Amino acid sequence: MRLTQFSEYALRLLIFAAAHPDRLVTVEEAATAYDISRTHLMKVANLLVRQDFLRGVRGRSGGLALARPAGEISLGALIRATEPAFAVMECFGEAQGRSLMSLERWRAIQSEAMAAYLAELDRHSLCDLAADPERFGIGQPAA
Repeated sequence: MRLTQFSEYALRLLIFAAAHPDRLVTVEEAATAYDISRTHLMKVANLLVRQDFLRGVRGRSGGLALARPAGEISLGALIRATEPAFAVMECFGEAQGRSLMSLERWRAIQSEAMAAYLAELDRHSLCDLAADPERFGIGQPAA
């Protein structure tokens, strides 16, 4: 299973917001803290606001905050929102019109594996990552 950069940025932005629960954070400061593209992070922020992971406040003193407590933000729900292509997987040889396995059976196996992966992510919340981001390969934002 390989997550896109979009999902990684979503995790980073949510962790950054969780690390600053007492104030609004901006895309600019999160991008600077993690040394990532502001433009790409803005696209991520827009999706996270639309999907109700973040709350956006417009205006001069605006910014972003978690839309609900970190313990209520499921990692499975986040990945479902940021990885819509997970539902579409190409089978070996499908592009050439041949497959080593029954295409139907292979899709069933992939579907079961995806369900197990997402079920495991559903057991965890943003709180698990925000408490110890280095354990998951996500650096702590600079203070």
